[in-house]
Amino acid sequence: MSGEMTDDLPWKGIAELGAAMASQAVSPVEVTQAFLDRIERLNPTLTAYISVYPDMALSAARRAEEEIARGDHRGPLHGVPVAVKDIFQAEGMELTCGSPIDKGRISLQDATSVARLKSAGAVLLGKLNLHEFAFGPTGTNPHFGSARNPWNPDYCSGGSSSGSGCATAAALAAGTLGTDTGGSIRIPASLCGIVGLKQTYGLASRHGVFPVCGQFDHGGPMTRTVRDAALMLGAIAGEDAHDPSTRGAVVRDYTAGLERGVKGLRIGVPTDYFFDDLHEEVGPLVRRAIDVLAGLGAEIEEVALPFMDEVDPAWNRICLPEAYAIHEQHLSLHSDLMGPDVVRRLHLARKMTGADLVTARWTRERIIDEMNTILEKLDLLVAPSCPAPAVKIDDPTTTVGGREINGEKILGLLTRLAAFTGQPAISVPCGFTRAGLPIGLQLMGRSFDEPVLLRAAYAYEQACDWHARRPPSAP
Repeated sequence: MSGEMTDDLPWKGIAELGAAMASQAVSPVEVTQAFLDRIERLNPTLTAYISVYPDMALSAARRAEEEIARGDHRGPLHGVPVAVKDIFQAEGMELTCGSPIDKGRISLQDATSVARLKSAGAVLLGKLNLHEFAFGPTGTNPHFGSARNPWNPDYCSGGSSSGSGCATAAALAAGTLGTDTGGSIRIPASLCGIVGLKQTYGLASRHGVFPVCGQFDHGGPMTRTVRDAALMLGAIAGEDAHDPSTRGAVVRDYTAGLERGVKGLRIGVPTDYFFDDLHEEVGPLVRRAIDVLAGLGAEIEEVALPFMDEVDPAWNRICLPEAYAIHEQHLSLHSDLMGPDVVRRLHLARKMTGADLVTARWTRERIIDEMNTILEKLDLLVAPSCPAPAVKIDDPTTTVGGREINGEKILGLLTRLAAFTGQPAISVPCGFTRAGLPIGLQLMGRSFDEPVLLRAAYAYEQACDWHARRPPSAP
């Protein structure tokens, strides 16, 4: 294969690469080497990876090549190079969680999602950068260097799955896994111009993933297309005895029905909260995307979500105490090694009482009931993924509603709801600012109704060309 064609391999994506390897038009070794070469060239600038394992990756690629050659094909991910956020255990690979505290610790087993990707034949390239302990929306990391936005390296990739967003957008992996506790898949997806899927809580296992808050934690796909996200979800979904939240989880072919379109789907546009305080370029692009869905046959109607002002405070009162408990020893022994922003956020939990936690849980139960009632009459909700585009790494100030504000305080405000209720949500690119930064469209669906969510996201994606664009900092 010519050098030009080899250089283009990483842009093919999971579905296209998987099909090419299944037909033996290209070899897993060749594809893996193309990704490794690209990582070697671009990662010093983009800092998407914390660690890369070329020998392990090439060994897995050779094994995939042999299996495919003898007719033992495992499916669409067989031989496809992927990477995971460095919060997932991966056997034989270092687990840092983006912190220097446990640097050098090698995992002895795989997280369930990692094991399932490997079982599907995927080739694991390495571990991806993140906001320390997955506890921040910008993805800036003072310890390993911040993952930079491929659309403009002066800007952040979004957190906490910053390396996953960066690596996916820059074609440093065909697909990645991130985690989402309050938006950490969808924020970097929005800021990096890719697809980020937070599946229904309990559909994929959390086992082997370092926790932030067990009630909200999800690990899910980050890809360049909706079809690729569906393929990754199909690989990681399902019941796991190690994670009781997955009891009864049913795996489907999430690519089936993608082409059915949105005609007749009822999509609600919130009148509360989601469009109140936005960067001046976000609202018009999202409204234009909603018009595209309407033009494709979706029935668009306004819907009130009167509980939205309660979501963020209740999320904090549930999440922060659990995160503090997880990190209490770190704070006691190693706070000097932790990022100041992470320490500051964790210490907010000390102001909260047991009554705050109980009241927040009651609030959550009520809001879940109210959301279920709303979605009895609607198939989906649509809104911006983030209130603003990416902010600069060295100066996170952005303008929202005519006010200058620190991006750390607002980037996760629109993604909290779906994490709080556990319903599935996806971010897909819906345009770019005048400065060339991506904007994301967020769709939220009924619990365990990923087929409809993916179908709508795919219909919008195919009506536009945002997913086909390549960032200038990752040629």
